[in-house]
Amino acid sequence: MSARSGDTPDQAATALRRGELILLPTETVYGLGADASNPAAVAAIFEAKGRPRFNPLIAHVADAAAAETIGVFDEKARTLAEAFWPGPMTLVTPVRDTGRVCDLARAGLDSVAIRVPGHAMARAVLSAFDGPVVAPSANRSGRPSPTNFADAVEETGFAVTAAVDGGSCAVGLESTVVSILDGRVALLRPGAVTRAEIETLVGPLADSGEGHRSPGRLAAHYAPEAPVRIDVHAARDGEILLGFGPGVGDPRWSLSVSGDMKEAAANLFRLFREADRTQPAGIAVSPVPTQGLGEAINDRLRRAAGFVG
Repeated sequence: MSARSGDTPDQAATALRRGELILLPTETVYGLGADASNPAAVAAIFEAKGRPRFNPLIAHVADAAAAETIGVFDEKARTLAEAFWPGPMTLVTPVRDTGRVCDLARAGLDSVAIRVPGHAMARAVLSAFDGPVVAPSANRSGRPSPTNFADAVEETGFAVTAAVDGGSCAVGLESTVVSILDGRVALLRPGAVTRAEIETLVGPLADSGEGHRSPGRLAAHYAPEAPVRIDVHAARDGEILLGFGPGVGDPRWSLSVSGDMKEAAANLFRLFREADRTQPAGIAVSPVPTQGLGEAINDRLRRAAGFVG
């Protein structure tokens, strides 16, 4: 059934109970949601996205108390949850209840990825459903994540029976993913919560070698249809240049004319999509600093360009 705009949280929760898929707004990106305990519903997500089944999904819950019913939290996990939830951080912990987040959703792992989203509409859906909801970004696998309702509908609206319109996503990049396993804290995927913010609370981060426990770690990921070149200062014939900073390229295509990292993060996937619609020969992207939020932006750019990061 095609997506409908304007569905309520209660309507979305009803669809989830029936084993159907929904479009779920969050502060990071729009998600394609399903009951985390229902293997058939989770399989429908993989089918709609064309997503590799070894890539785990994030279980979204309404609050930290709900998170601790599906994952095992130690002191460091609770410290990060208290600091950054609700918000754009995912915690990977040992799984507590393998029934509430099924094996397929966890890609067969003994860990579970959990997030309490910061978007009020998302939490309203989760509260109405009263259970964990897996909700990977609502794009076809490898494509740029949708950061507004129209793009989410365009990508995977064909697969859902309820669609909640929560406006444009404030963050625009997928969540930071941090693992807390065997007492070690490691950054698996950079995002809006920065490495420095995490280390302030729990100390230096370990080198995990556990990237398979996080979504979004494939080499060619977040990619538009047009080929992407990064860290360049000028476009070639037929390319669109996504600039960064004052005086760089056409302001219409700038990630941030002022050089603001938060603005650049929020604009990245939207501009990828808008550029793609013009069918350019390619998309060139100006250098973006790597400090702070720039670590997450550059991670997404490398993967859009097909580089293993």
